[in-house]
Amino acid sequence: MANRTRGPTRRDVLTGTAALLTLAGCQSGGEPSAPVTIAADENCDQCGMVISEHPGPVGETYYRNNTPTRHGEPARFCSTICTYRHRFAKEQEGWTPATTFLTDYSAVDYEVRTDGGATVLTRHLDASAFAASTELTVVANSDVESAMGTAIVPFGDEGDAESFTEEYGGQTLPAEDIQRELVSRG
Repeated sequence: MANRTRGPTRRDVLTGTAALLTLAGCQSGGEPSAPVTIAADENCDQCGMVISEHPGPVGETYYRNNTPTRHGEPARFCSTICTYRHRFAKEQEGWTPATTFLTDYSAVDYEVRTDGGATVLTRHLDASAFAASTELTVVANSDVESAMGTAIVPFGDEGDAESFTEEYGGQTLPAEDIQRELVSRG
């Protein structure tokens, strides 16, 4: 009997299609392709404040298999503090963070100014201002404030973070090393 080459059967096509749909499904439900621009009227998913009305770094988090109740992905936050408070609270509820994006102050032209006696940073809500937290170094405990008190300021360039600490104090650490104690209410 001769060996015959045959094309794919209906079963082969259906099995392949099911596999592709399964893989595509893994990309939804929390797997981001990119950060999104935060609209001027959006509220923080942690504290409820209008994000655009407050200074300093903001954040977004995509979760695997979970979505915020008021809108589609990602969850959006008025500050780095709220970003991490939300992540920690949702992790206790079984939500798994897929990716967190934070304002990358190495990627934007920012200003530090005095507002009501506090030293604050400008806010940046455009998608291009964000970087994945896995790529960022943050400055914690500086003299700069944000929407929720002392700012945790992210930088994509570690040298920029060091320069920031020289001028405004604080300590640097990888953004993924932020612990619950650093963002707990004082």
